[in-house]
Amino acid sequence: MKTYSAKPAEVEKKWVVIDAENAVVGRLAAIVARRLRGKHLPIYTPHVDCGDNVIVVNAERIVLTGRKRDDKTYYWHTGHPGGIKQRTAKQILDGKFPERIVEKAVQRMMPDGPLARRQLKNLRVYAGPSHPHEAQQPETIDISALNARNVRTA
Repeated sequence: MKTYSAKPAEVEKKWVVIDAENAVVGRLAAIVARRLRGKHLPIYTPHVDCGDNVIVVNAERIVLTGRKRDDKTYYWHTGHPGGIKQRTAKQILDGKFPERIVEKAVQRMMPDGPLARRQLKNLRVYAGPSHPHEAQQPETIDISALNARNVRTA
């Protein structure tokens, strides 16, 4: 028996929509990263982009467990001396681009390298419930049906 290795021309990419309302950030990011890499498929090949195109809607309504909403801090550096900056998750979620929390969580669950950067381009995150990808006829994935812990209600 020979090991099957997928070729880029053989891969059929699907479009999926995931509703992030009341979803726990880390669990959502793990599911999305797995879909982007293609690890849910039997033809998964580590060096080929065989993952799906993932659309995440309602990113502004995600849930951070515990006190992470107030305590979790995101750091970045401007590149200038003394240029370290920081924002809490609450400031980002209440700010102009709340979808960045989901994008960063998914990015940090992917491996580092050129293939992962290419796969991250297949991720689209929207703060609200609408998205402009209806023409692709995406199928909906209910993450609450996968595991009850994936979703938190107040």
